[in-house]
Amino acid sequence: MKSAITLVKGARLIVEHCMTVKENDKVLIIADDAHMHIAESIAGVAYSLGAYPLITNVTHHVTACMASMAVSMEPPEHLCQAMLHSDEIIITTNLEWANRFAHVNPVKDSVARGAKIASIEEGLGEWDLEIEDIELITQRAEKIMAAMEGAKWARVTSPAGTDVNVCIEGRPPLKVVPVKEPGIMMGPIPLWGEVAYAAVEDKTYGKIVVDGIMLGVGVEGTLPEPMTWTVKDGRAIDISGGEAAEKLKKVIADAEENANTIAEFAIGTSHKEILGSPSEKGMLGTVHFALGDNAHCYPGGQSWCSVHLDGNIRDVTVEVDGKLIIKDGELLL
Repeated sequence: MKSAITLVKGARLIVEHCMTVKENDKVLIIADDAHMHIAESIAGVAYSLGAYPLITNVTHHVTACMASMAVSMEPPEHLCQAMLHSDEIIITTNLEWANRFAHVNPVKDSVARGAKIASIEEGLGEWDLEIEDIELITQRAEKIMAAMEGAKWARVTSPAGTDVNVCIEGRPPLKVVPVKEPGIMMGPIPLWGEVAYAAVEDKTYGKIVVDGIMLGVGVEGTLPEPMTWTVKDGRAIDISGGEAAEKLKKVIADAEENANTIAEFAIGTSHKEILGSPSEKGMLGTVHFALGDNAHCYPGGQSWCSVHLDGNIRDVTVEVDGKLIIKDGELLL
């Protein structure tokens, strides 16, 4: 167990800087048993600021959802109501569960009401992170958004074999950075950074080779072997790459018809994430694509689905309407 000083140090960064909790705010903390000590530290700091925190334990739901992708991620009505009446929603659970929880209806509805919502990454109080790092992560996201303003197509290639074209015409960017703003989609904090787009649902084509982490297949860390998605007219028409690929195909087969839609295209902006960690998707030099849902989170998204399945690609090269913005994982802006 971490010391009280370490926990409070991390909790203050989350509560005061990333979530900017104020006096009289209603703060909902969603936690599981493994992270309850973190939830209590978050609550203590929030209370010291004059806010009113409430902790809810969702261990049973986390366990069930991690055991089976068939279990619905949607929370019960009384938790939905607590979310809809909170100013800040802070999630400290298994991070894959939290990433999947981002695509439920009460998150979308809470964001629409102006809530700030985020999940906490592992390592509370032990992050090698300064305020200047947070600012740099944010600045990179803003540079990428500026370079991609009005863009129609992005091409992503990688040494592992990715060569895919994704249409983002008419789709506004989603900036997911460490300091949360009211009414902006949830994301992990405080290390994470990304610029995400809802891919135009019927236009992505090419080959995506996932050589980093992959959600929804029961594998912690880097995939044991790369997974290849063959994409045509916006859908993954073939998936190959060992046992993990077979598990992903079953998840897709058991979900709705949009489960094989290329739903999200996102570029990482953080130099503080670690390869193989649950937060690798926010790492600078990587891109991730997701299958399934984009309507809950991403501006303009039209693909409604109960699953959102992220796969990460490393050491990417990214061209936007023919302009090179990332070369072999290095940002050129």
